[in-house]
Amino acid sequence: MKFLLARKERMTQIFTDDGRSLAGTVLSATPSVVTQVKAKEGKDGYAAVQVGFGARRAKNLSKPVAGHLKGKSFSVLKEFRTDDAHELGAEISVDTFAVGDEVVVSGTSKGRGFAGVVKRHGFHGGRRSHGQKHSEREPGSIGGSGGRAGGRVAKGMRMAGRMGGDRVTVKSLKVLAVDAAANQIIISGAIPGARGSLVEIVSA
Repeated sequence: MKFLLARKERMTQIFTDDGRSLAGTVLSATPSVVTQVKAKEGKDGYAAVQVGFGARRAKNLSKPVAGHLKGKSFSVLKEFRTDDAHELGAEISVDTFAVGDEVVVSGTSKGRGFAGVVKRHGFHGGRRSHGQKHSEREPGSIGGSGGRAGGRVAKGMRMAGRMGGDRVTVKSLKVLAVDAAANQIIISGAIPGARGSLVEIVSA
C-alpha cells in the first residue's frame, strides 16, 4: 500500500494530448519520515507505519513525544495500517505515486459554522401560499407529539446545527501529475478542506 501526507494548495487545470481539460488539485508534500514501525507479532498486535510530516520547533514538543522522535521534530504524526516493509528513518516523497495511479483522499471539510436546514441538508422550505408569511427556510414538523417517535424528537433528526469540519473521504481519484523537484502532486477533481489543510493520500 502506498500512502502520503500533503497540504492542499489550490486548484488547477491539466490539458491532455487530445485537448481535454481536467480539473485537479495541487498538493504540496514535503517528504514524510518513518518514525515507528509496528508489527503484528510485536507488543502492538497489528502492522502499521507511523510517519512524521511538516516542520515544528523542537522546544514546542512535549517530553514524551520528543523522546519518541529521538531529536527530530514534526508538526504531524500519522499512522497508516499496512503490512508492507518499511525502514525506520526512511523518507516517503511524492515520487511514491505515478501518473495514472488510482487513489483515495481524506481530509477535513471546511467549517461553515451554525447553518439552517436549507443550507445544511438541502431542505426546500415552505411554500409562500395559504397565509404562510415567514416559512421559506423553516424545517417544518419534527414530530414530537406521539406517532412513530413516541412523543419525542427522534434521534438523528435533520435539524439546524454546526456544519462542516467533518472527515471526508473521496474515492476513485487519479494522479494527474507528479513534480518531485517541487514536492507537488496533482490529484484529479476537488478535495475536501481549506487551503493549507492536511490531506491523506492512499493507493486504492
